[in-house]
Amino acid sequence: MKLQQLRYLYEIARHDLNVSEAASALYTSQPGVSKQVALLEEELGVTIFTRKGKRLTGITEPGRHVLAIVGRILDETRNLKRVGEDYANESSGTLSVATTHTQARYLLPAVVKGFMERHPQVRLRLQEGNPIQVASWVADGTADLGIATEALAEHPRLIALPCYQWSHLVITPRNHPLLAHKDITLAMLAEWPLITYDPTFTGRTKIDRAFDRAGVAPNVVLTAIDSDVIKTYVALGLGIGIIAAMAFDSTRDTDIVALSANNLFETNTTRLAIRKGAWLRRYDFDFIELFAPHLTRRVIEATLRGDGEDPGL
Repeated sequence: MKLQQLRYLYEIARHDLNVSEAASALYTSQPGVSKQVALLEEELGVTIFTRKGKRLTGITEPGRHVLAIVGRILDETRNLKRVGEDYANESSGTLSVATTHTQARYLLPAVVKGFMERHPQVRLRLQEGNPIQVASWVADGTADLGIATEALAEHPRLIALPCYQWSHLVITPRNHPLLAHKDITLAMLAEWPLITYDPTFTGRTKIDRAFDRAGVAPNVVLTAIDSDVIKTYVALGLGIGIIAAMAFDSTRDTDIVALSANNLFETNTTRLAIRKGAWLRRYDFDFIELFAPHLTRRVIEATLRGDGEDPGL
């Protein structure tokens, strides 16, 4: 049994049984991957994948158990490497943080600046994507840490720690008729074209849930993954916007007006995700604490051990 064979199994499962895509991800040939999988099945004495001709069509029951073990082995292999990096040269390395545009644009700049000042020899890599991608990247080891509001808490391979809570704002062009009202309602918003986040981004679940509970159908005419894009189109008069409160800056966003929406939508919780069983390096802990000061090393390590430490807000 070879470690490379286990990587082949993992990549095949990760690419929905597409051996060609798995081989491409591994920078090797499809026949080579298929041969090594067959050799491993022969050695273990079980069939891991069901087949139709040369095509893989499913995972057998023993195959599911094998893949679960393979996932743990590969996780520990990555941990071995990280332990070596941590103790051999604790002042350098690479930290990969997967996050959404809103977090990278509005929350992380001060954290990144502080981290780079504290760890000038550590290369910091920000990977931007939607919350589902962020969760996937952390789960498969492509990223070390993940920061997002959606998706992280539901992923079975991740521990998602609460960092901070935030609310949405309603934004309008200047002199919009809604500004004449002291309190706005969901029914009022539904009378106007709405511009807000893509369904997978930035607390969009809470927006949809609020309209659904009120029995009001919103007229969403445009969605985006970027708060700045939403603000731009609102300023052009194309609709009313719903954005994260952190994305509004009264000193810069002078062509739009923000209205409180605390009474309309539930608060949101942004979380930081760590892969279950991951080894965290010293500078990983430093980055986390800069972003969420209540997530100290003691709290995180207790959470990873399952000691019942409550990292809640």
